[in-house]
Amino acid sequence: MEKFFKLSERGTDPKTELMAGITTFMTMAYILAVNPMILSASGMDPGAIFTATALASALATFIMAFLANMPFVLSAGMGLNAYFAFTVVIGMGYSWQQALAAVFVEGIIFIFLSLINVREAIFNAIPTSLKIAVSVGIGLFISFIGLQNAHIVVDGATLVTLFSFKQSIANGTFSSEGITVLLALIGILITAFLLIRNVKGGILLGILGTWFLGMICELIGIYEPNPDIGAFSLFPSGFVSMPASLDSTFLQLDLTGVFSLEFATIVMAFLFVDLFDTIGTVIGCASKANMLDENGRLPGVKKVLMTDALGTTAGALMGTSTITTFVESSSGIAEGGRTGMTSLVAGGLFLLALFFSPIFLAIPSFATAPALIMVGFLMMQQVTKIDWNDDMLNAVSAYITIFSMAFMYSISEGICFGVISYTILHLLSGQSSKVTPLMYILTILFILKYALI
Repeated sequence: MEKFFKLSERGTDPKTELMAGITTFMTMAYILAVNPMILSASGMDPGAIFTATALASALATFIMAFLANMPFVLSAGMGLNAYFAFTVVIGMGYSWQQALAAVFVEGIIFIFLSLINVREAIFNAIPTSLKIAVSVGIGLFISFIGLQNAHIVVDGATLVTLFSFKQSIANGTFSSEGITVLLALIGILITAFLLIRNVKGGILLGILGTWFLGMICELIGIYEPNPDIGAFSLFPSGFVSMPASLDSTFLQLDLTGVFSLEFATIVMAFLFVDLFDTIGTVIGCASKANMLDENGRLPGVKKVLMTDALGTTAGALMGTSTITTFVESSSGIAEGGRTGMTSLVAGGLFLLALFFSPIFLAIPSFATAPALIMVGFLMMQQVTKIDWNDDMLNAVSAYITIFSMAFMYSISEGICFGVISYTILHLLSGQSSKVTPLMYILTILFILKYALI
């Protein structure tokens, strides 16, 4: 492991990598439950989707470990799976087999773009100030995701508002929902304390500790499961399960209509979101891990992007939506993960989940939410690298990137607005020479994207 993964060269060890891999998996294990729920709305078999998601995630993550030697973990991307089911299939009337074909075509295009270094060129073209901003923006973004997952922040008259304990007591849902919000808040303090004390594996211990507190609450009757509002038992329904068959989704692509204009639009939508979500996630995680060189480039990024493309292609063949690098990889990186051994561990856990799914599916969102929120804090620390006083030109576009990611709920939108503002502000300031040709091209493409798609 030392020789292959170059552990000491990257300042890590097997124990740290093991802890990082487990932590990353724990924070993203929810995808195994959520992806079948979303994609089954398109008519696909939920059991087959679960198996396809676990297998495709494991395969893509193993490729990341052995090909790229990076601590990034992949699975079916959130947002892209909803677009697959609710827009392409239900909204536009395509069959799920045709939607899988669109994902497959997207993956093939990505492989080609990776081979000719287009994706790598885009990654390298983004200025260092924006790369730092992407890391900070992802920090805010995943903190917001954590707050939502724990129901600390909920829908309200002001778009979002704080969860009301008083209202949950009044309508009788405190024992099934209000208590989990309280547990999440306690979990944030527990995880924060462990990080302050530099406890090894603090984020993972925070997840397990919050989950354990929840199980105690269920045992003594403070927490009462209520499946009608999504509050399930915190204890696994069993331990061992056999994976469902892939027969209903494996190689079920329908390529009819592949050359139509509407099909091309669907592929482009998948392509655009996946491309810039992946680039943004890799930038943010690599920046947090101090993997970027003095020019803001990530050595070996071509292999990382190729892994993403191969994962998407394989996932479509198995029967799941776009496979992409998960922002939750930052939780393992925060634990010290620096090599592909982190990915190897996480990939192995995806395989284990096929046979021990009741355990992994019992991990409650209120237990993983504190981890996401505190990882957001760790990624926010990158904000000090932005020169807010003497370089206002770069600082403003960095600021736009940061707030766009969090408030528009999208990594790709943050990159788009950051690039557009960077280019236009440099032009208006008479510093167009600092803008590379590829940045001009990206700016034009992004503007056209908002105008036409």
